[in-house]
Amino acid sequence: MPISLSNKKKMRNGLFMVLVIFTLLTTRLCYIQFVWGTELSEKAGTQQSQSRTITAKRGTIYDSTGKYILAESSSVEAISVNPTLIYEKDKEKVARALSEIFELDYDKVLKKVSKRSSIETIAKKIDKEHADKLRVWMEENNISTGINIDEDSKRYYPYGSVAAQIIGFCGSDNQGLDGIEAKYDTDLKGKNGKINRQTNAAGASLGDENYVAAIDGNNLFLTIDFTIQSIVEKYLKEACIDNVCTDGGSIIAMNPRNGDILAMANYPSYDLNTPYEPYTDEQKATWNTLESAEKTATLQRMWRNKAISDTYEPGSVFKTVTSSAALEEGIVTNIDQQGQFCCTGSIEVSGTRIKCWRYYRPHGPESLRLALMNSCNPVFIGLGQKLGVHTYYSYLEKFGFLRKTGIDLPGEAGSIFLKEEKVGPVELGTIAFGQRFEVTPIQMVTMVSTIANGGTYIQPRVVKATINGKTGERKEIEVIKKDRVISEETAQNVLSMMESVVADGTGRNSQVKGYRIGGKTGTSEDGVNTGKYVTSFIGVAPISDPSVAVLITLYNPTGEGGHQGGGVAAPIGSQIFGEVLPYLEVVKDNEEEEQVKNDVQVPNIEGKSIKEAESILKENNLKLVINNEQEGIDKENTIIKEQTPKAGVKVKEEANIYLELTN
Repeated sequence: MPISLSNKKKMRNGLFMVLVIFTLLTTRLCYIQFVWGTELSEKAGTQQSQSRTITAKRGTIYDSTGKYILAESSSVEAISVNPTLIYEKDKEKVARALSEIFELDYDKVLKKVSKRSSIETIAKKIDKEHADKLRVWMEENNISTGINIDEDSKRYYPYGSVAAQIIGFCGSDNQGLDGIEAKYDTDLKGKNGKINRQTNAAGASLGDENYVAAIDGNNLFLTIDFTIQSIVEKYLKEACIDNVCTDGGSIIAMNPRNGDILAMANYPSYDLNTPYEPYTDEQKATWNTLESAEKTATLQRMWRNKAISDTYEPGSVFKTVTSSAALEEGIVTNIDQQGQFCCTGSIEVSGTRIKCWRYYRPHGPESLRLALMNSCNPVFIGLGQKLGVHTYYSYLEKFGFLRKTGIDLPGEAGSIFLKEEKVGPVELGTIAFGQRFEVTPIQMVTMVSTIANGGTYIQPRVVKATINGKTGERKEIEVIKKDRVISEETAQNVLSMMESVVADGTGRNSQVKGYRIGGKTGTSEDGVNTGKYVTSFIGVAPISDPSVAVLITLYNPTGEGGHQGGGVAAPIGSQIFGEVLPYLEVVKDNEEEEQVKNDVQVPNIEGKSIKEAESILKENNLKLVINNEQEGIDKENTIIKEQTPKAGVKVKEEANIYLELTN
């Protein structure tokens, strides 16, 4: 029977549609195969495998001597479950055990155990004791699959608050959040490992696990000397408490020869192991009464590294910069030329009269040396005028005040100066004696280190070497020297004047018998008409060949001792130099001034209480120094772990015996 024309058209249209659909399907399949193929294959592989992370151990942080570990990672464990491998009848039992052993919310754990997924995290940073409890429970209850106990690591700081603002701390994910931990996070964190297992669509295991080991992070050696850091922290804490420094304080000790930061202390501090908790007794007493915002602000003040992140008005300490520039430019050629300057109690600059601090009894005729010893403002105002704005600002640049130092710590602030073109005679005059601008403590100690090393600017640093976590290869961090700032002759002249400041000037309270110390005191108002003061002392020793530069900065001392740098800050310099220089085995310049001291054999005080140790050392005319002393220490029950020097070593009377306490 012949096919009608209409039926032929229908058949033709039907075939055409089939052809179109076939073409579309073929095109789609080709697109999926060739364009999406790789991606889909990877996703399929991912869905057919289970992966658990093995956290790499962060590198260890050592002090400069290598004897003291400041931060390390201890082995702990992480607990996870694969719900698809836990029988339905066991899910409640497993959830109950996990919640009880690790003190977790039962309902939340049960929800995770009941999920249709291949991996759920239960707990991290678990100590071996609790992990072993789980292992015992699994064996007793015949559960061999579905619960994973994997390697993990936890950051620990053996000395609690020592160098807290330098070291910083880590978050729960082992990422560095502050200080060295943040700055060198890439070096420290290492590379995580994995445990891979192929699974079916239901999440069940299809074979053995594939273990990819973690690679530990690199170790760091700091420039910080633990003993010097402990000395500095001890005296800073005492100074802030005794002088009622409402805004705390900071101290930096630096090796001027290579830019190494030997110590950097801030008060108040905090315990690196519990960074989110109050530290001082005062903070603990009021903590529960604070609102959330107040607690956050308190913590941020604790964590803040004042030595690099805060700016302050340096005051008369800055006269060392003006002296250096005047000598280098030939404005002053003889630092002892008496009568070159004359203090009448004030000086007029562009119609503005600026007083000397001793306006009521003017200093009269002075040399530059006497002017620095007397801290006479008019002399330095006059030197600033002779230098001129452009030349003076060139020295600000050379000494590093118009830029950040580049120290390898996060959060460094910059200085606050008027732009050069906006500086008039009055503004220049105030800058020349250290007021109406702000700098950071790290900039100031770097400046005086430049003078101390003979005139070369060296960038400060806190890390001196890294040790590869895989190969053990040691890599030294380069000392970065900048251009020469002043000549050696100028540097020696300024050091000579600074020695006179300590010998018979405003800094005489920083003297140490037997050593030649150089320094300069400073007092400034913290802002305009605030009634708050910043008290400071900057010093170098020994003058013959400086190996230590120290800057002490106290914020708003309100105690009975007042707020003058010479009376409050300078004595701390004496205390620090008095312990640090002998520790560094710096030979005394004037041995004949020292009373002859007898040799004493160091007694054994390891394993004894602090109270017992104090009595024993006193009998032997020796001094006790606790390296890792904490707030509210129990002297009767706290035991000595280690002593330096060791028992049997001969030392001089009144020598310091450094102690380590049990944790």
